[in-house]
Amino acid sequence: MSANDFRMDNQWLPFTANRHFRKDPRVFVAADGMAFTTYDGKKVIDGVSSLWCVGAGHNRRSINEAIKKQLDTLDYATAFQVSSDTAFRAAEAIATLAPGDLNKVLFCNSGSEAADTALKLALAYHRARGEGHRTVFIGREKGYHGVNFGGMSVGGIPGNRKAFGATFLPRVDHMRFIHDPVKHPYIHGEFPLWDEDPLIELEQRILPLHDPSNVAAIIVEPIAGSAGWYIPPKGYLQKLRAICDQHGILLIVDEVITGFGRMGANFACDLLGVVPDMLNFAKCVTNGVIPLGGVIVRDKIYDTMMNAPAPEHAVEFFHGYTYSGHPVACAAALATLDVYQREGLFARADQMGKVLGDAFHSTFKGLPNVIGIRSLGLAAAVELAPIAGAPGKRGYDIFLDCFHKGALVRPAGDVLVIAPPYIVESSHIDTLVNTLADAIRAHA
Repeated sequence: MSANDFRMDNQWLPFTANRHFRKDPRVFVAADGMAFTTYDGKKVIDGVSSLWCVGAGHNRRSINEAIKKQLDTLDYATAFQVSSDTAFRAAEAIATLAPGDLNKVLFCNSGSEAADTALKLALAYHRARGEGHRTVFIGREKGYHGVNFGGMSVGGIPGNRKAFGATFLPRVDHMRFIHDPVKHPYIHGEFPLWDEDPLIELEQRILPLHDPSNVAAIIVEPIAGSAGWYIPPKGYLQKLRAICDQHGILLIVDEVITGFGRMGANFACDLLGVVPDMLNFAKCVTNGVIPLGGVIVRDKIYDTMMNAPAPEHAVEFFHGYTYSGHPVACAAALATLDVYQREGLFARADQMGKVLGDAFHSTFKGLPNVIGIRSLGLAAAVELAPIAGAPGKRGYDIFLDCFHKGALVRPAGDVLVIAPPYIVESSHIDTLVNTLADAIRAHA
């Protein structure tokens, strides 16, 4: 197949330099296991789980068969006033994996929708318990919670705020970022110990400014994934949980990237021993084959909403999507979770994460322009000094170089991330890391 066999006149690619893409098309036509096949027959190792999604590797037969069986049985059913058996079974399987009393699952279709669902639910919950004045949200600098307006409002990605900030939610504040590039440029398989408390500003400035009684929820990622795999200091999430408990504030933890095995556990919250009030998920729950996301909610929130004074026929939470709990997506989730459990892939992710981290720190330290390396779980990042006057250009050029040499890595500005499927072998890691190292040298 050649580039002339498909037209590029109609699709507008998201988060892509479309003008350059037309000159250098990167088009996949097949995938299996750890590798893609491009339109011109080249193999490319999937070093990023196709945007953190494909935990079990590509083209898993049991997942494909579950989807086909569901299509032949019940292709679609609305979730408004009715449901499907598959959705109930998927909700049970997901809740069983969640920590503590996170037992209720609200389905949606993506991490972006999960963020907005959680924010709306926080407002509805406080209103139901007689504290409707709680309307302030607190996020974090460089946090990423999708691209819907609610998620962008609490998020802290500069590009989103530059383009769309004029229309964000009005009562939002942001905590300081969680990375110290001077004292902790290299983080290898652990949460760093900080000399100072990064949550002092939250306690001494942000909460007093808004008054804690007005704050509905604080939302954070356990690891800042989309920003470039930034790891918070030791004890950070635990203290944030305590602060929220002290002031009656809901804690929303966005595990769209870290959930379902990336950290070598069901969720990062398990690793950290924290039970949030809501936990957002998506991506690896279906191995990326069909969109599915959701929010797992603690019993107290559900019970409060169900016990609010209202007629029994009234809708308790005025929210949902056409494809919430889509039976085919839920069938994919059930089959995916079965693969993870049957093959012990979360434990394998933990094991291979150590291999990946060792490879990053032994290979990239001392290379030109490297100013930081971070590894934890089955993901690692190398941060490069930007080209003066052209931030992101070095990372983009290195991404392209790696792609053309058969390795898909993820550029986040001038940070290059590798986060492979859990089935990754040491040989794949060697190829990915060495290809990236060669590209870093070539673009010094």
